[in-house]
Amino acid sequence: MLWLRTVLFTILVPGTELVLIPIVVVLLGVGPRLEFGPASYSGLVPLVAGLVVILRCFADFIRRGRGTPAIYDPPRELVVVGLYRYVRNPQYVGVVLVIVGEALLTGMVVLFGYAALMAVGYHLFVRVL
Repeated sequence: MLWLRTVLFTILVPGTELVLIPIVVVLLGVGPRLEFGPASYSGLVPLVAGLVVILRCFADFIRRGRGTPAIYDPPRELVVVGLYRYVRNPQYVGVVLVIVGEALLTGMVVLFGYAALMAVGYHLFVRVL
């Protein structure tokens, strides 16, 4: 059941942040583009790394924390293994990495701004709330 709730959360929240919004930006051609040429494929590195981080964090929440990454259904036990041993919120780092990878792949300047906005927003969320 935890896996199902996590999959639903993943489709709704990270799916919107990491798939829907970037697709809309690219399809609408919002803002200027940078032409990186073949170097744009370097965006695959942060994109794949970010996805691995996110999936690992979600799996740790389910297996070790007996909960989901959703704020409304948090882990019942504190997760201090895996990436959580080193960073307080590694899933946020993973999300920013994915967006930076998408920005490099597409060359859309607005996605770089989106990544920065997400990083600042996550920082403020963790520090203030």
